[in-house]
Amino acid sequence: MKVLHIISSGGMYGAEAVILNMSRMLLEASHSSVVGVFSNSSNPNLQLHQAASKEGLESHLIPCRGQLDRSAIAAIRNLAIQTGADVVHAHGFKADIYVVLALRGRGIPFVSTCHTWYDNDLMVTLYGKLDRLVLRSFARVVAVSDEVRQRLLKAGVRDERIRMVRNGIDLRPFDGANPSLRDEAGESVLMVGLIGRLAWEKGVDVFLQAAARVLAESSAAKFVVVGEGPDRERLDRLIDQLEIRGTVSMLGRRDDMPAVYASLDIMVSSSRQEGLPMAILEGMASSLPLVASAVGEVPTVVQDGVTGLLVPAEDVERLATSILELLRDAAKRKRFGAAARKLIEDEYSAERMTADYLRVYAEAIAAVKQGAAK
Repeated sequence: MKVLHIISSGGMYGAEAVILNMSRMLLEASHSSVVGVFSNSSNPNLQLHQAASKEGLESHLIPCRGQLDRSAIAAIRNLAIQTGADVVHAHGFKADIYVVLALRGRGIPFVSTCHTWYDNDLMVTLYGKLDRLVLRSFARVVAVSDEVRQRLLKAGVRDERIRMVRNGIDLRPFDGANPSLRDEAGESVLMVGLIGRLAWEKGVDVFLQAAARVLAESSAAKFVVVGEGPDRERLDRLIDQLEIRGTVSMLGRRDDMPAVYASLDIMVSSSRQEGLPMAILEGMASSLPLVASAVGEVPTVVQDGVTGLLVPAEDVERLATSILELLRDAAKRKRFGAAARKLIEDEYSAERMTADYLRVYAEAIAAVKQGAAK
C-alpha cells in the first residue's frame, strides 16, 4: 500500500512525529510512504521535509501563497496521481481543506487524523469549525482521544466513519541516547524539563512559576524548556520577573530530542488543554518519570503513583510540591520511569499504531470502491 501524507507543518511537533514514526514502520512492512509538506509563503516551515529527506523518505514541497491557492490544490492532486497513492492521509485543518478540494470525486480515498483543536481565539475557532465541517467528506476520520471523537460527532461526522487510534512511538531512537545537556549541567545536578510549543494551552508559565517555588527550597535542580512558539517573549520576561534566569534555560527548538530526554531526570507537562502529546510518550519511552496536569488523555498514560504524578491544571503549588517529591526520591523516579517505559512498549508502540492505521486505510479504500464515502 502507498500512503501520501499531507501536512501544513508548524514545526516538529506531535503530528510530524506521527508521520515520521509511521513512515518508518510502513517501509519496514513493505508498504510505501510519501510526505507532502506545504511551503507556505508567510511561514515556510520545512523542518519535517528536511527530517524526512534526511531519513531517505520521499518528501515533496507544496508551494502555497495565501489562504486559498489554486495552484496548491492542483499540486496535491498531481502529487496523489503521480505517486500512485492508494490513500491520502491529511493532518491538520489546512491539509484537510486542501485535500478535499483537490481529490473529492476523483476516486482516491482520503482520511484525516484529528490531533486536537484549541479554540483559544476567534480565528482558530473559525478554522476548527470549518475543519469539522469539511471532515464530513472524508472516508475515515481518526480521533486521537475521546474528547476529539465527541467533537467530531457533535459536528456531524458520522459515527461509522470515526476511528480511535492512539499515537505510537518508535522506541529505537530513545535507546542508549547520549545525554547531550549533561556536558554543561554536570552529573550531580538534577534536570527537570518541559518539552512543548510555547503557547498558552501548554501552560509553560505555570511550569516556570512552579520552578521558582522549587528553586526556593532546592538548589540541586536545573530547569529547561524545549520548544518554540508565539509566547517566547512573554515567557522570557516572566523568567526575569521570577528571578530564575540562572537556573532556567529556554533552549528553543532542538534536533537531538532523544539526547535531550536522556539528559533529564524528571519530565513535566503543565498543559491547560491537551490531547495525548507525543512529547509525553517520547519522555516515557526514555524511561522518565512524569509530573503532569490531569487534562485530556494524559491520565491514561501518566498513571498517578505508577508512571508519574498527576496534578490539577494551573495548580502551581501542587505542581511544585510534586516536582520536589520526585527530586527528593531517587527510588521513586527509577520505579516510575521503568513503569513508564514498559507501558509504552506494551501499548504505545509505532508498530501497533501503524497496524491500526493500515486497517483504517483498508476500510477507506473499500468504502470508496463501494461508493459509501460521498
